[in-house]
Amino acid sequence: MEAGQRPRWRKSDLGLRGTLATMKKRLPGLALCVAIALVATGLGTLAPVVGAPVFGIVIGAVIAAFLKPGTVAEAGAAWSGKYVLQASVVVFGTGLSIVEVLQTGWHSLPVMLGTLAIALLGAWLIGRALRLDGDLRTLIGVGTGICGASAIAAAQSVIRAKSADVAYAIGTIFTFNVIAVVTFPFIGRALHMSDHSFGLWAGTAINDTSSVVAASFSFSAAAGAYGIVVKLTRTLMIIPITIALALYKRRQAVKAVRADAAAGTSAEQPGRLAWNKVVPMFLIWFLVAVLVDSLGVIPASWHPYLSQLGSFMITVALAGIGLGTRIGVLKQAGLRPLVLGASLWVLVALSSLGLQAVTHTL
Repeated sequence: MEAGQRPRWRKSDLGLRGTLATMKKRLPGLALCVAIALVATGLGTLAPVVGAPVFGIVIGAVIAAFLKPGTVAEAGAAWSGKYVLQASVVVFGTGLSIVEVLQTGWHSLPVMLGTLAIALLGAWLIGRALRLDGDLRTLIGVGTGICGASAIAAAQSVIRAKSADVAYAIGTIFTFNVIAVVTFPFIGRALHMSDHSFGLWAGTAINDTSSVVAASFSFSAAAGAYGIVVKLTRTLMIIPITIALALYKRRQAVKAVRADAAAGTSAEQPGRLAWNKVVPMFLIWFLVAVLVDSLGVIPASWHPYLSQLGSFMITVALAGIGLGTRIGVLKQAGLRPLVLGASLWVLVALSSLGLQAVTHTL
């Protein structure tokens, strides 16, 4: 190279340098999220009713209160809150088997689908009455109707809700998970429910898998085994709901462009919707994970470890969301998210019992 001549970088070299620079930028925040997750996992072991994911988002939010915007941890925390969240959903798919889903029997589907419809419709109607933000209504609705933190993770990846909304939703789901774990076994015994009917009730009316396990096994081992299968089947509803949310967001974007055009504002028409925009890639991999497990490729002995990995990844991701949350913003929501969560919790619990009575599974 002649003196004074600038070095010529190949495009591949520039791409590699850019990737390494991006990774270096994200590493401090990601490391902090992992550290928080380790602490949260220890606390979750001591207090399983609360659970590590909730500890993760709470610790992250507390630390965020002392961090200034633009801190070195910001990029890694944001990356964790999005991509580690998506990866955790895929890992959870390795614990689902299509055979197990079919073995739950067609008689459980009316209860499962009915409670999901009531949760989503209730979130829309009651949330509008409470004047809650649309994204927050959606997150609380899918969290209540499907599977708590995992469903919130999937929905968040599509609708790109604010970190504060995710925190509201997680906190709301957590509150009523704790209440359900404590009260459901007593109510079940008072109603003289069978193991089968209680497992179906817990599996369709309690949000997070850990809470379903805690409540149903508190009732009986048989109720626990059935409740887990129902809950895992219910988790599959993540796929159609997330696809529907993606299509809805697309429709909103098209309307916004048309409104700008009608107002005389220059706006670029959105192009044809690509399939990977309707069906996010992490959901494709989630379905692949389910199919791989259904074919027996994943040894049964791996399932407990994969479940632990998925739970830890969710805790890492929620720590990132917590780090991106500002406590001052959370105060603005007041009690309205809890009112919505309480209303949906009661609606889903009662509708599950009612649908069981109608379908003669109570």
